[in-house]
Amino acid sequence: MAGRVPSLLVLLLVFPSSCLAFRSPLSVFKRFKETTRPFSNECLGTTRPVIPIDSSDFALDIRMPGVIPKQSDTYFCMSMRLPVDEEAFVIDFKPRASMDTVHHMLLFGCNMPSSTGSYWFCDEGTCTDKANILYAWARNAPPTRLPKGVGFRVGGETGSKYFVLQVHYGDISAFRDNHKDCSGVSLHLTRLPQPLIAGMYLMMSVDTVIPAGEKVVNSDISCHYKNYPMHVFAYRVHTHHLGKVVSGYRVRNGQWTLIGRQSPQLPQAFYPVEHPVDVSFGDLLAARCVFTGEGRTEATHIGGTSSDEMCNLYIMYYMEAKHAVSFMTCTQNVAPDTFRTIPPEANIPIPVKSDMVMMHEHHKETEYKDKIPLLQQPKREEEEVLDQGDFYSLLSKLLGEREDVVHVHKYNPTEKAESESDLVAEIANVVQKKDLGRSDAREGAEHERGNAILVRDRIHKFHRLVSTLRPPESRVSSLQQPLPGEGTWEPEHTGDFHMEEALDWPGVYSLPGQVSGVALDPKNNLVIFHRGDHVWDGNSFDRKFVYQQIGLGPIEEDTILVIDPNNAAVLQSSGKNLFYLPHGLSIDKDGNYWVTDVALHQVFKLDPNNKEGPILILGRSMQPGSDQNHFCQPTDVAVDPGTGAIYVSDGYCNSRIVQFSPSGEFITQWGEESSGSSPLPGQFTVPHSLALVPHLGQLCVADRENGRIQCFKTDTKEFVREIKHSSFGRNVFAISYIPGLLFAVNGKPHFGDQEPVQGFVMNFSSGKIIDIFKPARKHFDMPHDIAASEDGTVYIGDAHTNTVWKFTLTEKVEHRSVKKAGIEVQEIKDSEHKLETSSGRVLGRFRGKGSGGLNLGNFFASRKGYSRKGFDRLSTEGSDQEKEEDDGSESEEEYSAPLPAPAPSSS
Repeated sequence: MAGRVPSLLVLLLVFPSSCLAFRSPLSVFKRFKETTRPFSNECLGTTRPVIPIDSSDFALDIRMPGVIPKQSDTYFCMSMRLPVDEEAFVIDFKPRASMDTVHHMLLFGCNMPSSTGSYWFCDEGTCTDKANILYAWARNAPPTRLPKGVGFRVGGETGSKYFVLQVHYGDISAFRDNHKDCSGVSLHLTRLPQPLIAGMYLMMSVDTVIPAGEKVVNSDISCHYKNYPMHVFAYRVHTHHLGKVVSGYRVRNGQWTLIGRQSPQLPQAFYPVEHPVDVSFGDLLAARCVFTGEGRTEATHIGGTSSDEMCNLYIMYYMEAKHAVSFMTCTQNVAPDTFRTIPPEANIPIPVKSDMVMMHEHHKETEYKDKIPLLQQPKREEEEVLDQGDFYSLLSKLLGEREDVVHVHKYNPTEKAESESDLVAEIANVVQKKDLGRSDAREGAEHERGNAILVRDRIHKFHRLVSTLRPPESRVSSLQQPLPGEGTWEPEHTGDFHMEEALDWPGVYSLPGQVSGVALDPKNNLVIFHRGDHVWDGNSFDRKFVYQQIGLGPIEEDTILVIDPNNAAVLQSSGKNLFYLPHGLSIDKDGNYWVTDVALHQVFKLDPNNKEGPILILGRSMQPGSDQNHFCQPTDVAVDPGTGAIYVSDGYCNSRIVQFSPSGEFITQWGEESSGSSPLPGQFTVPHSLALVPHLGQLCVADRENGRIQCFKTDTKEFVREIKHSSFGRNVFAISYIPGLLFAVNGKPHFGDQEPVQGFVMNFSSGKIIDIFKPARKHFDMPHDIAASEDGTVYIGDAHTNTVWKFTLTEKVEHRSVKKAGIEVQEIKDSEHKLETSSGRVLGRFRGKGSGGLNLGNFFASRKGYSRKGFDRLSTEGSDQEKEEDDGSESEEEYSAPLPAPAPSSS
């Protein structure tokens, strides 16, 4: 508590006479002193937050300004500006807190805090730009000292300008006396250049589910390291009540080398590694958290309340200054089979004496009486080897694919951030805290737990804090009617049908890469475009959108798969050693593939029967630009079947549609970047998907971040109409057109929004939504592309879950009340009949086609590094099982933005 907090850094006391050698406080700290906030009288020792040590070193005392949390699970944030403009290095951290009052603290570095107040509720966010974790503390952890010559780089042109402290007050019973808290951390900084730069590598599970009563649940995380060598010198583990042991390893040539292993019930300090561990390009980083569900009566999910769990391993490392990366993350499990050979020690609990264990919340027993009653915990031997079991949590791709938040830089005054680590740092900040929903939403939280999409919804809520940075937008549905005479012969659909997942289709599987595009060829076969072992993450591009991972080489496996629409057999595959980050896919009337690659900044025309390479290439390889010869992360292509005109949506860093002749000559372009919260016609924020309406001469664009669809005349480029509904939420990711109908998928809801992720069927003439649909197996996470055939079959590819769903049209069930023997019953009429369209095509008409094809599971099982797990048809019984099987490997695709967020990034 405040009275017990040491008042000054001990290291400062030995330098009282060195202040004169320090640069004049008037010149160095004048700006800081002018903005220094007053501290409570109870916060002794915090009135001098900047303390000179010698001519090159100084200390910062970063403390809460005398706060009194009023509710348990309160999160307060405060910021402090670095008092120097030049580059400096943090070389020492000293916590100033007690677990009697503070559950945990996180210290972030960024360029602009989310608030300029003396402190604020962290629900508002931490930073408006990227946020890097510099330090984490919990459970009375001791100070962390960096090795000699190692420091966290701050200030200067590239380093953080602000420190933001987040303090989580888990249980506020210690504040019954209304004392004011000034917990925080003291930093020792130096201006002397450090040859080695420190950084943080966060391994975190975001989708683990711990079934009630389950004795042992393993949560596994693994990623291939693809950077310059890093040298690990410390680690920290973090779980809540159910965590038994957390272990981290480097796996090289099948050999497991321990990074660190610790009980999360001990003080959560940064412990030094027993032996130096270097991690090089191509190594696998692997971590396991072991949980028990014994004593719980409901499944436990990842989250921040006392009833939730977490699985985090923080790895502190240093790199050579010229190659230094300050923050990296891993939230996927790219090598689940590798864990079959994990050392047995990873499942042996570390003995913890009862007096060493801190209850995460002193009030938890009271809370559980109402929410999750605790059962009597059975006693167990301290060194009991836990059964590893068959349950492996399949991990979410949430943190990598940043597609849903790439808009943020458009709405805040800072420049675009360069790293996916920004978002992950903020998630790491937020994911440890309480449910951020409003009280009325919280009342339904327990009901939501039964919903198969709860886990993702909660995590999405956490990282949707970014939406607080965005100006309010009109939520009113708007629809500009077509001009007179247009659409008059469009087939009319009244909505007497419903889209349902084809449960007899064995194609719900986890592909080996992020699914970026789906399309149908002239034979009605499904074609899939995926990224193999490449991901779009925060390390993929610099601030100028130049791809940074050329050294990885192109994707070495086939990225284009032709799938039988009936039995999901692989009929053909191609696209090996051509692409770096695939994105859009479309197919013209002649069966040619048109694809975009956001890393190459190019558009390719491919003949599926020609193995000699692309027929046509537009754009310059690895050169982003906005002129007639360059693209900047182009997203999609549409080819007019009548004229052969080529339309390209360009893209993440341009806001335009570009037209080319059939031979690839530049014709024209239109569109501009959106301004303000009410974008005008012809303005775009990430034009993400295209759909041609040939007989009307229209091109429709999914204006993703503006949450709308815009349609234009292909001849004059004149704006025709906007389709926008409140149920879209703030994003429309992809669209597909068949005569009379327009199909669309939206994105994950922003924090505080209610619109779920779902598919839409609209009457094209009126723009009215006539059906909304979701899958029955698994659930949408980031549906990235959609393709509809004229027989009413719809395919949706999800880039987070690496999954493709098939949906078919069924007649709506007609319910009517009928009196029988005095009892009112519900009679169902004409239910579940397959629809036959006016063209006479019947769903499933290609049944039996391609029987000699290769089953997708066997196809990938033969590829090195892939297993059959996840390719078998999923069970539709039991929401827990569905959640467990929901995720394959993580994908860090299109959300390459920080919680505040960088440039439109991935997908």
